[in-house]
Amino acid sequence: MVNSVTVGTGPVSFADVVAVARHEAAVQLADDAVSAIRSSRVVVEELARAPTPAYGISTGFGALATRHIPQAQRAQLQKSLIRSHAAGSGPEVEREVVRALMLLRLSTLATGRTGVRVETAQALAGLLSAGITPVVHEYGSLGCSGDLAPLAHCALALMGEGEVRDRDGVRRPAADVLAQADIRPTELEAKEGLALINGTDGMLGMLVLATDDLRMLLQTADIGAAMSVEGLLGTDRVFAADLQELRPHPGQAVSASNLRSLLAGSAVVASHSGPECHRVQDAYSLRCSPQVLGAARDTVDYAAEVAQRELAAAVDNPVVLADGRVESNGNFHGAPIAYVLDFLAIPVADVASMAERRTDRFLDRTRNANLPPFLADDPGVDSGHMIAQYTSAAIVSELKRLANPVSVDSIPSSAMQEDHVSMGWSSARKLRQAIDGLTRVLAIEILTAARALDLRAPLEPAPATGAVIAALREHVAGPGPDRHLSPEIETTVELVRSGALVAAANSVLSTPLS
Repeated sequence: MVNSVTVGTGPVSFADVVAVARHEAAVQLADDAVSAIRSSRVVVEELARAPTPAYGISTGFGALATRHIPQAQRAQLQKSLIRSHAAGSGPEVEREVVRALMLLRLSTLATGRTGVRVETAQALAGLLSAGITPVVHEYGSLGCSGDLAPLAHCALALMGEGEVRDRDGVRRPAADVLAQADIRPTELEAKEGLALINGTDGMLGMLVLATDDLRMLLQTADIGAAMSVEGLLGTDRVFAADLQELRPHPGQAVSASNLRSLLAGSAVVASHSGPECHRVQDAYSLRCSPQVLGAARDTVDYAAEVAQRELAAAVDNPVVLADGRVESNGNFHGAPIAYVLDFLAIPVADVASMAERRTDRFLDRTRNANLPPFLADDPGVDSGHMIAQYTSAAIVSELKRLANPVSVDSIPSSAMQEDHVSMGWSSARKLRQAIDGLTRVLAIEILTAARALDLRAPLEPAPATGAVIAALREHVAGPGPDRHLSPEIETTVELVRSGALVAAANSVLSTPLS
């Protein structure tokens, strides 16, 4: 595990974001970043001394940009900007999201295009290394002019104001936590307030975390599909490489390869693979798994490409260019990120929909190849997994709603100066909800498929799917009379979310799942 991340003038990596956001890695500035920051600061200070107004340095902001601010009021200008823009409302945003957006704002500062002082960038790195997380709220960003309110709450903490969570997660006044960590509150100077909040860092951070989640969840979806094919006495012949090569989508090839590996050596599959088997075609939810899971993979890969470009960006307004010019621009508009955040919610819903259909097949005695109705121990007395499918179906219905795009909406703001906004923050927030829903639907499918495969005894599942069942059985008992099912679902959800079930499959595969 990475313990420390160094931020230079180049882009941070996906792995860096995950290490800092999810694994509490410390952060430091590279020497090249310190040099670049110092160089651009010289330009800003020259503009601050000049009589000609410069946006964000000696003027108001947004629709108030026409007012020239006297020298004596410019420190107050930056403080007022942060205090007024820290206007978020609603539930707290998750710690990992806040840490990701702080790291990404620091990455932009490190490019030397924003004009902040080295001390300000180092203070932001100090907060991350000390495990100090500003309290950021759900609502407050329109995804244009940056994620303004979320970033303003972070800048407020740098000033020693507002509230933060300390390393132990306790909510406390920022001034007290900074003092305890020996971090001096930042006295913002010309342009620094604007540079701290004018970025797409919140929505980008959530996009990076989403791609990390989805790569693992799509491997989990392959596991669920393989277990369902096995448990429903489906065929693995449709996953053959030469059949898949007839339609050369890269994600489809990966998923089919995973399914072949997961089902290799299955006595359950072998039991109905001989010439006496007259089953011609499986239902689409079984047979077309690589096509759907592959398309989802290709969508994630495209979203990752967009995220990679954005990680290489220096998003601020105005920016300090290499030749010393300071120019206004529109690079803070979140459309490129918002679109792919919305795009990802579509395959998330569809992958979950297919998994739910496989779950339902296990429970219908007319379609489950001679398993008990609802996989119940004593059908009629016991209901088995009947209502687990209801839960899955309810989540899938919600996922379909969440698949509707937010980025097609725009509510003009700032006295019509900001007359078109991306709503990318909202796209990211609903994608996080959708990923949670997909995690739960996959968990219910795997829990159900494992019960079905246990009921196929004495036939043995494949080594890989068997390893998944064994990992599950360490925490959840096998078939029997009805038990309180909700805790078993939640336990399986955590096994999915942690990647434990993917790890179990990989532990017996010669080539890990892709």
